[in-house]
Amino acid sequence: MNSLVSMTPEVRAAIETGRPVVALESTLIAHGMPYPRNLEMAQRLVAIVRKEGAVPAIIAVGRGRILVGLDDADLQRIAEARDVAKISSRKIAAFLASGKMGATTVASTMACAHLAGIRVFATGGIGGVHRGAESTFDISADLDEFARTPVAVVSAGAKAILDLPKTLEYLETKGVPVLGYRTDTFPAFFSRSSGLPLAVRCDTPDEAASVLLMQDKLGFGAGTLIANPIPQEHAMPEAEIEAAIERAVAEATRKGIAGKEVTPYLLAALVRLTEGRSLAANMALAEHNTRVGAEIAKAYARLRREMSTA
Repeated sequence: MNSLVSMTPEVRAAIETGRPVVALESTLIAHGMPYPRNLEMAQRLVAIVRKEGAVPAIIAVGRGRILVGLDDADLQRIAEARDVAKISSRKIAAFLASGKMGATTVASTMACAHLAGIRVFATGGIGGVHRGAESTFDISADLDEFARTPVAVVSAGAKAILDLPKTLEYLETKGVPVLGYRTDTFPAFFSRSSGLPLAVRCDTPDEAASVLLMQDKLGFGAGTLIANPIPQEHAMPEAEIEAAIERAVAEATRKGIAGKEVTPYLLAALVRLTEGRSLAANMALAEHNTRVGAEIAKAYARLRREMSTA
């Protein structure tokens, strides 16, 4: 265990005894939606993990430590404060050195979860290759983190504002397995399918957990993307969301928005252009991913225990 990792007693006990643990990111709380809706959302995700029989571990950085499992005070601070920065993997060391509070993205949550010994992480959608990346070179750090960090991430694919074909191609180049969870095609975040085929499908938590255990044995070191489509009742029509994305991208280009400001601008624009329906879908898919993540973490812990006693 890395000495810079600080866990709540509940999370530490679960990891030490082999109980299932699900990592959750803190950027969704600090930058995903306004207070108090963000706090309510975090509490719902934590409750879902517990209901499924696993231990939730929201991850953040603060007081010179990687915080794995936030107590009520830290959760309240991240939800209320406006000075909590969003940090990816490359900023972890700087924030540890400064003692400042930082909210973890997909990449940094993966890195910190691995340091803590957590195998499964549930989120909304991962970052990826941005539209127009052939000229901007704008590619999320999430993808390279998948290539080097053996954590399974349950998500509704990559955010729909991205170039999904290029994102899948990049993951393939980096040797990252993408498992379709009860789907043969890559989800499109707000919509159930992008139409892009996937080579591997898992239909049960045990099937997904078995793949993770085999990866452990192989020791290849890459993460796994478990692509879990948004529930049908919360999905948005593909044509409608694509039209809204194109409008949002055009707005961002016209205003000269670039770099790390692109994603938050586009997501906020989609909420406005869809009259809030994209935010409702985002919340629904995050809850669904958390539930599936807890089911897979539970299956992984059980199968690992059975293998050790066989």
